[in-house]
Amino acid sequence: MSTVLETEEHQALRAAVAALGKRYGRDYMTSVVRDGAHPRELWAEAAKLGYLGVNLPEEYGGGGGGMAELSIVLEELGAAGSPLLMMVVSPAICGTVIARFGTEDQKRTWLPGLADGSLTMAFGITEPDAGSNSHRITTTARRDGSGPDADWLLTGRKVFVSGVDIADATLIVGRTEDARSGRLKPCLFIVPRDAPGFGRSQIDMELQAPEKQFELVLDDVRLPADALVGDEDAGLLQLFAGLNPERIMTAAFGIGMGRYALDRAVDYAKTRQVWKEPIGSHQAIAHPLAQAHIELELARLMMQKAARLYDDGDDIGAGEAANMAKYAAGEACVRAVDQAVHTLGGNGLTREYGLASLITAARVARIAPVSREMILNYVSHQSLGLPKSY
Repeated sequence: MSTVLETEEHQALRAAVAALGKRYGRDYMTSVVRDGAHPRELWAEAAKLGYLGVNLPEEYGGGGGGMAELSIVLEELGAAGSPLLMMVVSPAICGTVIARFGTEDQKRTWLPGLADGSLTMAFGITEPDAGSNSHRITTTARRDGSGPDADWLLTGRKVFVSGVDIADATLIVGRTEDARSGRLKPCLFIVPRDAPGFGRSQIDMELQAPEKQFELVLDDVRLPADALVGDEDAGLLQLFAGLNPERIMTAAFGIGMGRYALDRAVDYAKTRQVWKEPIGSHQAIAHPLAQAHIELELARLMMQKAARLYDDGDDIGAGEAANMAKYAAGEACVRAVDQAVHTLGGNGLTREYGLASLITAARVARIAPVSREMILNYVSHQSLGLPKSY
């Protein structure tokens, strides 16, 4: 893929991460999934090389970069067949929110560990009855007593929370009651994994991935006053400070996966010969692969735009671009994987070639963290000014 729009530093980062990914690759990730394990070796090496915390502030052990750099890391690992899904959650969402809005003590406690990989944080927002409607979140937090030092009691349920089994804490999106209006407003809380009343159960998924999915039950989980991240009145500002990076990184995840599948298909089409010429010489094979390449390139351009806007502090502009990037990458990923499998024919469904499992995995980029339909709602309302239907 062309990198002429990137700085020399970005190109060097891309090459270095690609080399790391190549040392592990799809076989490594497949074996990790088969063993029911986690990609700890790759996670640790990526952390040691400074890649996991490349977006976090230097004064807390990070690389001082932003989403532009972190998205390069995830994309290249994905293109090598070994994406780290927890990068979307731990450094991108949780690390960014704490770096932007956390107290000094929260930053000192969490950011160095998130940067060097010794600490991991999960993120819980989705609820069984709320789906994509964050305004219906029913997980609530109330003060146990009065005054700023009073404990919080957190109650509710969350679903499809990645990596809770390996996370030291989970950043939970709850709601508190506004004392003036009585309305509920979103707030973010750091919940340690061993907090009493914090229960988890694994969701049985068809998706083959090392990162497990969980349902959480919070039963009057008692948290200290300083478990609240940021200002209780900041509400949506803090929430979207984490959701925009989530969308950018999901785009990187999809683009990387699409590139991996496309590369496998191109290699096969160059060498597979059933008539006089390799099958890649036939336009019925070549053109769909060329289309997939174009769509992945376009998605990457929008991802780069979103990352640049976010890193420049334009949250509103980044919100639009991040949603568009996530949409474009999800569509491009699904089509690239589908065409790759189709190019290989029966071989595309074998374990040997390692593409069949991507058919399910590619759907993640379309469905999570927000469906493509909700992104179309966002664009129709926010970008085009069309009226809402809900």
